[in-house]
Amino acid sequence: MPQQPDQSPLPFPEASGRADAPAAQSAAPDAEAGGGPPRPPGRVRAPRTPRPPLWARLLGRLLAPWIGLKIEPPEPEQFVDRRPVCYVLEDYGLSNALILDRACRSAGMPSPLQPLPGDPLGRKRAYVALSRRNAGSALNALAPGKRSPQKTHSESLARLLEAHRADPALDVQLLPVSIFVGRSPDKASGWFSVLFSENWALVGRFRRLLAILLNGRDTLVRFAAPVDLRASIAEDLTPERTVRKVSRVLRTHFNRIREAVIGPDLSTRRLLVDKVLSASAVKDAIADQARRDDSKPEDAWKKAYGYAYEIAADYSHPVVRSASFLLTTVWNRIFRGVLVHHLDALKAAAPGHEIIYVPSHRSHMDYLLLSYLLYTKGIVPPHIVAGINLNLPVIGTLLRKGGAFFIRRSIRGNALYSTVLAEYVAQLVAGGYSIEYFVEGGRSRTGRLLAPKGGMVSMTVRAFLRQPTRPVLFQPVYIGYEKLMEGTSYLDELSGKAKPKESIWQLLLGIPKVLRSNYGQVVVNFGEAIPLADMLAAHASDWDGKPLPDEERPDWLSRTVDATAQRIQEHINRAADVNPINLLALALLSTPKHAMGEADLLAQIALSKTLLTEVPYSDLVTVTPHAPAEIVAHGEEIGVLNRVAHPLGDVLRVDDDTAVLLSYFRNNVVHLYTASAWIACCFLHNRRMSHANLLRLGRAVYPFLQGELFLPWDADAFAERIDRTIAVFAREGLLTLVSDDDGGIFQRNAGQTDEVFRLRALGHPLQQAFERYYIAISVLAKNGPGTLGAGELESLCQLAAQRLSLLYAPAAPEFFDKSLFRGFIRKLRELELVRLDGNSKLTFDQRLDAWARDAKIILGRELRHTIEKVSPEAVKPAPEPQPAAD
Repeated sequence: MPQQPDQSPLPFPEASGRADAPAAQSAAPDAEAGGGPPRPPGRVRAPRTPRPPLWARLLGRLLAPWIGLKIEPPEPEQFVDRRPVCYVLEDYGLSNALILDRACRSAGMPSPLQPLPGDPLGRKRAYVALSRRNAGSALNALAPGKRSPQKTHSESLARLLEAHRADPALDVQLLPVSIFVGRSPDKASGWFSVLFSENWALVGRFRRLLAILLNGRDTLVRFAAPVDLRASIAEDLTPERTVRKVSRVLRTHFNRIREAVIGPDLSTRRLLVDKVLSASAVKDAIADQARRDDSKPEDAWKKAYGYAYEIAADYSHPVVRSASFLLTTVWNRIFRGVLVHHLDALKAAAPGHEIIYVPSHRSHMDYLLLSYLLYTKGIVPPHIVAGINLNLPVIGTLLRKGGAFFIRRSIRGNALYSTVLAEYVAQLVAGGYSIEYFVEGGRSRTGRLLAPKGGMVSMTVRAFLRQPTRPVLFQPVYIGYEKLMEGTSYLDELSGKAKPKESIWQLLLGIPKVLRSNYGQVVVNFGEAIPLADMLAAHASDWDGKPLPDEERPDWLSRTVDATAQRIQEHINRAADVNPINLLALALLSTPKHAMGEADLLAQIALSKTLLTEVPYSDLVTVTPHAPAEIVAHGEEIGVLNRVAHPLGDVLRVDDDTAVLLSYFRNNVVHLYTASAWIACCFLHNRRMSHANLLRLGRAVYPFLQGELFLPWDADAFAERIDRTIAVFAREGLLTLVSDDDGGIFQRNAGQTDEVFRLRALGHPLQQAFERYYIAISVLAKNGPGTLGAGELESLCQLAAQRLSLLYAPAAPEFFDKSLFRGFIRKLRELELVRLDGNSKLTFDQRLDAWARDAKIILGRELRHTIEKVSPEAVKPAPEPQPAAD
């Protein structure tokens, strides 16, 4: 069943202190941080220890008004049994000790400020720390004693391990605890709250004091499963090696938790660039560049350095935090809210994986929305591939500090640039940084998913094959809008105007208009993740799992990349959302004047929702829960519908420009109605049709629909969907079974009944696709075999479609899209309905004639004759003049 979102979605979420990302639930040294093994029988909550010392109680009361705790997991006592507990912190500091003590008392756990039995630490306390930050905590100034020098490991931990060696009966639980002060200040916090939030930097007393005063009310304390010290002792290493090993395991754990909660430590842009330039592949490319240019190696190195700096992100946690506040205000002003679905599945699958986010691309808002939502849900924002055209003054710097890295639109012929870019991506993948890119390459101007471009997918796959240590998971994301910010520019481009060049002034001048507009609601659906390991298993069975050198290009590599890119598009479509504007567009664009009586419109919307419920496309598809009347009211509210009052009943319509934009939203979801639209098209010009003929024709046309709409089924599964849809049509009165012959013969009503009207509206979204197919067949037939190349056929088909749209009924913008003709011709070649001869010309036989005869069943006679009339012939070169006879 399609999933139904809540009736009244909340506004955009505030930035919160939750760190519920799956990556955040990193494994502790022996168990997951967010959970832990079930408590063995006989374990009970440890008894409470005596009260902390007086000085700790006094300082705790001083600190209490400034600290608000969030404890994860909510019941950390699950980790504790009757054995003594020693807590381990990432850093020393009295503030950390007081926060830990308060968290332990809240959770009913032993106090860290009371000594362990026998005091093996020799410090009258029950906690140790791995390291001491440069200046300690702000409250260290209140504590007596001098700060000890920086150590390579914890002396207290070494003493605790030595005590276990000396006393076989001693068995202390070493419980790691991570403390984050100000992970997520809320919207009411000031700008300084962002600047002094938790990060990777080593801070001094004053900065720590400011962090507590400004952000202490948003403090996260995360407990993890204990480390078995007895098991470490049993390894029988030297004391020094034992303490180093335990410290290393704990430090890795703390780093993983910190990375999950506050984001990766990218250090500086310079360090990452240095790694790229020191890679052997880049060094070889620099040497090749110097040889080609006949220049000095230093000059080629400078060129590579410039490329790397042009590409590299410059991630800044304070900038990301600051942007979250700004975007919260903007989103709540221009959107009615956001709905997020299926994020829990990502959280469950993500730990231990390199996540590659691959969303649909319909607006510049896509990457801002996705990064913002991930951040507010406690997931580290990804590094985003952005076109170099967005590297504008000021804006480019902000995007770069938000994790964007910029690539050129075309890198063909520039071996040095492509090598630097590939190495940069490889460094990100090897470092475990999540990445986001759009496999479509650019924004869709028609609302359909574009044919995938495999460049970034190829770089990702090759980066993994070079160092196959961290498994890669592609995460498709569907982003659905009710109104586009770029709608007007898309309309201009579809009408033939050139795409405007991005500029800082264009952006600044457009901000006031954007902030005054209502763009409805946004839905972000996370699709089913795609493990790269599964794609390699299916398409690269020859790979043995060992690292693959950069220079090696096995035959299966391109096959795996193409299949992965195709699967990504299919999974994006499987996570589609059907919003009110999608349903209005499906109904209103099916009429010649883009208008319907209110009763007809309500009935058509109800039928569209029924089909999605009865024949669901995927269990990840979500559908607006609102009733048809509420959907119509919403369309009027955001200015999509115009109501024309009339004594015989109100008429709802859209103007011509709005109709073109609505085709965009219809195309977002047209793939969900493929089976119903196919059946409806078969009955547009046929009163009766047998069930067997419906299935036969459906199987024949399905490969072309599958290639164009990224459908996930095979021909048998599509035939099964046709059967289920016919049953719904019969129940709704759209079709009637009149005979059991030939598997059953179905009939539609005669004349212009309501049922015929609804059937015609259902078939309209696919009607022009079949017209495009027939245009290609007609142009081929008119020119004959061996006359046209694939590129010539594309151009002639586009011209024919444009002329048909000019002379007759206006068509949808994608009707004369050359890329759709290209995909149809490619599919004809895959099915061997056409072939290339020795001159690279397309040739065909009688099987194409049979396909054309089947098209006559779907298209009316008048339309077929019109298409045949406008189909052009290639301009043949004039014959060379013959030499005059002597």
